[in-house]
Amino acid sequence: MSVIYILLPLALVIVAVAVFAFVWAARRGQFDDLETPAMRMVLEEDGAPGRGAPTDENAGSTDRSASA
Repeated sequence: MSVIYILLPLALVIVAVAVFAFVWAARRGQFDDLETPAMRMVLEEDGAPGRGAPTDENAGSTDRSASA
């Protein structure tokens, strides 16, 4: 029974921190656009630079150290 005196305040503190973090993120605009980041991954082209695909300057090169 005495463990409830420790667990109940601890649980309330954890819930308060979680609610504070949610409110802080919502006010800073973290949840404004939920669809665009997910769709960006799907709609991105395969040959986009920086994604491991060969670009014009290193298309025929097999040596990775020369392109860096």
